Amino acid sequence: MSLPWQLVQQGDRCLLIQFGGGISLETGLRCTQAARLLRARAPDCVRDLVPSFTAVAVHFQPDGSTDRPERLHAYVHEALQGLDAAGEQAAAGALVDIPVCYGGDFGPDLADMAAKLSLSQAQLIELHCSTPQLVFMVGFAPGAPYLGILPEALNLPRRATPRTALPKGSVAIANRQTIIYPNESPGGWHLIGRTPLDLFDARRSPAARLAPGDQVRFIPIAPEQFEHWTET
Repeated sequence: MSLPWQLVQQGDRCLLIQFGGGISLETGLRCTQAARLLRARAPDCVRDLVPSFTAVAVHFQPDGSTDRPERLHAYVHEALQGLDAAGEQAAAGALVDIPVCYGGDFGPDLADMAAKLSLSQAQLIELHCSTPQLVFMVGFAPGAPYLGILPEALNLPRRATPRTALPKGSVAIANRQTIIYPNESPGGWHLIGRTPLDLFDARRSPAARLAPGDQVRFIPIAPEQFEHWTET
């Protein structure tokens, strides 16, 4: 029987479950669904499960028993027997509203992007907010979510020259994806806005506001709202 995944050993402490080679909403949902099913049946040696765009990494601590390759492979196959059949698992993430102040000093690339895409700035914002976006993975920096997939009308490659410092909370797009920078950092995506929310706080539990499988709904706000935003 042909399985919809491949198992690839990554060193002596990681097993990669590969679901495909291209980014798609279907594959992303399958990865987040698989991570939940695997987490529910994880043996003692498993320390972390990390879904991404096309794969799930199973990180484990060798213990001489449950980490044996045949046992890990059996664990994966048993846990994923219900993959795709349990439809509720694919939509189990939270729906999270993220306020964004678009354009101006908050999104210095918005006007240029709109012109390149033959859109008005209002149309670009409307398209970016038109439907909830899936959190495919969290990475690059602590709490930084990669979201998508954006409409084809918003498809632009990354900037030719990355910036060395982006403000905390910057919302940027490229390649039909959105990223939010939780803290000041370098970045090569097009800045369209900024959120006043803290995406990552080590004192909070969980520290990251978003997790793979969540759905994000972007809500436009005015500059005055941004400056006086308080978390409720």
